[in-house]
Amino acid sequence: MINNNHIGTVRFLVRVVLSIWILLAAFTIVGCQNEESEQVVMPDKICEPQAEAVDIAPKEDLLSQMIKDMTLSDMIYQMMFVTPESLSGYSPVVNVEDSLVSALAGKPVGGIIYFASNFENPYQTARLINDISSASRIPLFMGVDEEGGRVSRLGKNPDMNVTLHPPMSEIGSLKNPQTAYDTGAILGRELKGLGFNVDFAPNADVLINPDNTEIGNRSFGTDPSVVALMVENVVRGIKDNGVCAALKHFPGHGSTTVDSHTGYSSSSRTLEELRNCEFLPFKAGIEAGAEFVMVSHMTLTDATEEKIASSLSQEVITNMLREELGFEGIVITDSFSMGAITKIYTQSQATLMAVKAGADMILMPHNLQECHDALMNAVESGEISAQRIEQSVRRILELKITKNIINTNQ
Repeated sequence: MINNNHIGTVRFLVRVVLSIWILLAAFTIVGCQNEESEQVVMPDKICEPQAEAVDIAPKEDLLSQMIKDMTLSDMIYQMMFVTPESLSGYSPVVNVEDSLVSALAGKPVGGIIYFASNFENPYQTARLINDISSASRIPLFMGVDEEGGRVSRLGKNPDMNVTLHPPMSEIGSLKNPQTAYDTGAILGRELKGLGFNVDFAPNADVLINPDNTEIGNRSFGTDPSVVALMVENVVRGIKDNGVCAALKHFPGHGSTTVDSHTGYSSSSRTLEELRNCEFLPFKAGIEAGAEFVMVSHMTLTDATEEKIASSLSQEVITNMLREELGFEGIVITDSFSMGAITKIYTQSQATLMAVKAGADMILMPHNLQECHDALMNAVESGEISAQRIEQSVRRILELKITKNIINTNQ
């Protein structure tokens, strides 16, 4: 026989179960809303604070712990974005041998940049990237120059089954933002599928000098507003498919005559001219969320007091890019193996100047050990503070965590 006490107990249990069910349903709905907001181009602003409140704490805890566990040497290596050949001792690197594994163990570089000689077919490329990732104790940026046109490390190899896009000048001539977005989306999707997480694209240079051979048809065109529109949408397409975009070559390389790959290259553009033209595509790309900006080795002869390569200039990196354009992501130099650096500066000199100017990463140091040792000695002597090194490393690791290159659940 069921008495009143039993009935009361049952009713109490029913209320408890219903309450739990309602709470679970509410959490499920909120979770679904947040998942959906991450998939659309323009997420619901109301949902963003909820996601931030959940995600920031574990990310910050992981970031702080990682930095605490790193030696000064580890942090300096994180600031280097290198070719696999600079570590391996053999060339070309198409597979991972013991020497490369050993090098990665002692030199935890921040990123690896690959070139056409590293690629044979999709299976080999994906395996190479995976094996290098597995050999590194700190997860890596995996980058490639895949712009389209003549700068297509993968697309030019028919065995890779990767889209070979036309020169960006052709995309720009259409003035169609959807075409630009679709181009970026294909780039991002195909690179992500092979294991890359950084594309050194798009090219944000406005072609000002028709005799410019370094940029030429790599640019979206001569009209800064059109170039800005194209850059913005290519960045969105790349990012929406899980790959970081890198704008290049700040502060704008379209007015030069000499190719900085071969030696000293300069521009007489004034600061006002830069603001009205070259800066516009970079501003659009930054606002679209580009994670990297690559700084050129071109020297501004009229817009700065320093009269040195932009990649080594505090006026360019800190004053113009950071403060004026508000860029908070990773500043990376152009390749330190280019003539504009190697014919004028030692690797030690260039590295110290770049870091003092505000660069976070050195691309393709001509001598990795020399660059590393120069920074080690500078910190130990007090010429550069340990806090300055940590500032760049925090940016690098934070982006890796944000993009899940470093797994927050590990």
